[in-house]
Amino acid sequence: MFCQFSNFNQSIREMSNVGKTELPILRVNIELLSRTSLLCCNAIAVSANSNRTLFTLRTPKLHFRAQGRFSGVRIEGYLNTRRWAMSSTAFPAASGSEKQAEQADRIFSGKNDDYGGVIVEMTSEPMDPSLFVTILRASICQWRQQGKRGVWIKLPIELANLVEPLVKEGFYYHHAEPKYLMLVHWLPVTVNTIPGNATHRVGVGAFVMNQKNEVLVVQEKSGQFQGSGFWKFPTGVVDEGEDICDAAVREVKEETGIDTTFVEILAFRQSHKSFFEKSDLFFVCMMQPSSFDIHIQEQEIEAAQWMPYEEYASQPFIQQHEMLKYIVNACEAKIQDKYHGFSAVKTETGHSKKISYLYLNMDHNCDYTQ
Repeated sequence: MFCQFSNFNQSIREMSNVGKTELPILRVNIELLSRTSLLCCNAIAVSANSNRTLFTLRTPKLHFRAQGRFSGVRIEGYLNTRRWAMSSTAFPAASGSEKQAEQADRIFSGKNDDYGGVIVEMTSEPMDPSLFVTILRASICQWRQQGKRGVWIKLPIELANLVEPLVKEGFYYHHAEPKYLMLVHWLPVTVNTIPGNATHRVGVGAFVMNQKNEVLVVQEKSGQFQGSGFWKFPTGVVDEGEDICDAAVREVKEETGIDTTFVEILAFRQSHKSFFEKSDLFFVCMMQPSSFDIHIQEQEIEAAQWMPYEEYASQPFIQQHEMLKYIVNACEAKIQDKYHGFSAVKTETGHSKKISYLYLNMDHNCDYTQ
């Protein structure tokens, strides 16, 4: 097998000062990268007369052995040293900035996840796409050797120009946030077990009743009930990292100015194909008010008031919808102390020691702490 490596003979002579009387033997080991056009290479040049090392070219561990000859330099054997990605027809050109040459010799650093994968968080520093691909391919070569499974690339919005190269290398979108895009690639030749993006959105509705058996209700300026005249519970979406009980307190305060304390979850509903085809979880929370003067959020709320519970429950829209009737009946049973929902119990998880809430129906005759 004979190999032609353009722009490489001069580099050999400059690096080793090889004369006509001392031709080097270049021992090379070659391994295919993720694409057939790229190889990984290990090489060492030694004197044919004295077996003295003249210089080395360093790349990852390799498995494909090649022997050839060019410009009086014979290629044979193998050596494992450092990593260098190269073309199957040419070494990287000797020209170019030293900084780029050093960067091309890199492997992306990342942290291991709990499932045999690796997570790479890119900085926002600009990067040339061709250099990025060179480093990415060398990194994938190493990750395959290490038996990595899923490779996650967290790409800041400043590096959106690298999306296309990533997709061409086999990555696909997983999820997006305002400041970054997460792409992932499954390396093994097995069934992809990477879980999908978040499947549910979580919402809350607040049942707030004062001592006069009046319920706190609002009319919205936007949404499906805009202009309908329907009075509804204050509702909203749980923020990222926010507990359900805290979200209910926040939403009531934002929409009406009323301060409340979470009592319990009375009911919850799951629906599908809701928000951008995602599923939806909606929790009806009973709240205890500690203030009573209403100050509406004018941007979202058209009106708010304390309404007699019977008047609220008798609205035609509620009477015509089965799910709303179930919610009204649960609230009514709670008022009469005939129904108990799910209380929030602050707990510590066993493995991570994180604090979270467990919602359960508390039997007051049972000691759950034993």
